[in-house]
Amino acid sequence: MFKTSLKTSIIALALTSLIVFSCKTKQEATADDGTKLSVEFEKYELENGLDVILHQDKSDPIVSLAIQYGVGSNREKTGRTGFAHLFEHMLFQESENVPQDQFFKTIQDAGGTLNGGTWKDGTVYYEIVPKNAMETVMWLESDRMGYLINTVTESAFYNQQEVVQNEKRQRVDNNPYGHTSWVIDKNLYPEGHPYNWQVIGELEDLQNATVEDVKEFYDRFYGPNNATLVLAGDFDTVEAKKMIEKYFGEIKRRQEVEPLMPQPVTLSETKRLYHEDNFATAPQLNMVWPTLQQYTEDAYALDFLGEILSQGKKAPLYKVLVKEKDLTARTTAYNSSNELAGDFQISITANNGVDLDSVESGINEAFVLFEKDGVTDRDIERIKAGLETQFYNGISSVLGKSFQLARYNVFTDDPGFITQDIENIKKVTKEDVMRVYNKYIKDKPYVMTSFVPKGQLELITENSVKANVVEEEIKENVTKTVEVENTEIAKTPSNFDRSIPPTQGASPELSIPEMWTVNLENGMKVSGIEQNEIPTVNFSLVIEGGHLLDDMKKNGVANLMSDILMEGTANKTPEQLEEEIDLLGASIYMYTTNESIIIGGNTLTRNFDKTVNRLRDAMRQFSS
Repeated sequence: MFKTSLKTSIIALALTSLIVFSCKTKQEATADDGTKLSVEFEKYELENGLDVILHQDKSDPIVSLAIQYGVGSNREKTGRTGFAHLFEHMLFQESENVPQDQFFKTIQDAGGTLNGGTWKDGTVYYEIVPKNAMETVMWLESDRMGYLINTVTESAFYNQQEVVQNEKRQRVDNNPYGHTSWVIDKNLYPEGHPYNWQVIGELEDLQNATVEDVKEFYDRFYGPNNATLVLAGDFDTVEAKKMIEKYFGEIKRRQEVEPLMPQPVTLSETKRLYHEDNFATAPQLNMVWPTLQQYTEDAYALDFLGEILSQGKKAPLYKVLVKEKDLTARTTAYNSSNELAGDFQISITANNGVDLDSVESGINEAFVLFEKDGVTDRDIERIKAGLETQFYNGISSVLGKSFQLARYNVFTDDPGFITQDIENIKKVTKEDVMRVYNKYIKDKPYVMTSFVPKGQLELITENSVKANVVEEEIKENVTKTVEVENTEIAKTPSNFDRSIPPTQGASPELSIPEMWTVNLENGMKVSGIEQNEIPTVNFSLVIEGGHLLDDMKKNGVANLMSDILMEGTANKTPEQLEEEIDLLGASIYMYTTNESIIIGGNTLTRNFDKTVNRLRDAMRQFSS
């Protein structure tokens, strides 16, 4: 009966449509003729030290502005943590010339979007708007860079202080496994190391922070000489430079910020810790080894190691923990190399009731299997293909290019480092992967955490000691009385009246790409759009059907089909089919809605035909 349902779906291709978004560019020849990928940009520096990077992309009438400051939690000190993340909130509240809560409203009214983010090594703010609102974005971003400090009053600070404390309670204290990163970093990095604390900060530090502390932190790290501005999209270069000079050029240079040097760490012994988690429903094991900073030769090889150990049905961790022992549904291993140091982590959330000793034993068995089988050239080839696709997808939007150009500039002083980044990935060999495994992982000390549901201590690994997790005492909130200042906010002098928002011209006309359509002999309708940006293809095959065509007595058959379609074919095992798709740098997904079954994918342009052929074979052979 199931085969009949599937055949009906395949026959229904006569009523389906295939939508193809094809992207071709001069870079399409990159992998075939040795041409190096690059993103065109212009970089210059204002007198106040602000790095400016311009990238033109006129494919859509929009612009993206991203400003990355060289300040993350790594610039904080013990006892004064959480300030970088706190300022992410403060800078959205108001500035001297932008009234309370008007940052979001102004951008949204212009038809755009905005946000920001803070991590260990940096802080970024960004907007994406129609190109007629470019000056509005300049006005907003420059005002919080140079005209904010007088708005940091006792009441404004207290308001955001409460917001951040509640965010910590929600995301960390009252979230399953929320304290895991805290336990790992406290035991991996020594006291005083910039990665010893969390980005969100210690609750006690947030409560004890003063307005003076915050103002001093802002003056040190949020000046133009510690920032990179990236403008990407559809703009006139001469006009954009004039705007940047007008809005950012007069901002005063602030304290000089010395660059941080790499601070990789080592462990003298393994640390095994446990925690009874109030919110976890399943046990979780983490094993973490110290590695080294980003963009180093070993960091690239460690990235490959994580993929090989955990991703896909051929991965040793998957074979042992999922397929053979049924201890978990998913295996994760990855290297996280940052500006100052790095770590390699294996994270396994076990099935309910599983003893974490068995998970630890399974990981060790997976290591033995990995050492026995080694790394093949095909492993390296498929990972490189996947990373190539990821690179292209990452720069497929103006915002993605803004982020990438800013990041490279801040951490390598070269916005064009993408070329070298890709070359470094291409250089990784199977020998490199085995070398870093032996150097950083095999028989080396690590930090292990066992997080188990409350009352299930029997599931922790042997010889573990209780982690020193600080949990906030639950008590009635005492509202702090802060007098709201009614005095007018002092204005920092400017060469023009910044209190008047820029006017926006007419909304730009949307440039809709031309769509082509072909009707195949079997009745399938194929539509496509060609874009000249990156060498990838996105496709979507829509089959009429779905949940509404399920037999009432066999509800869920359509969804079941979408779950197992890629689980091998008549002459290919699931492992073989998965590997063939990975070697193409492709991804294929399938899901069911009420009225249709949708198969989608993303692949390199040069491998589109092969990717579609793999999908066709899977559908044909599965239905036979």
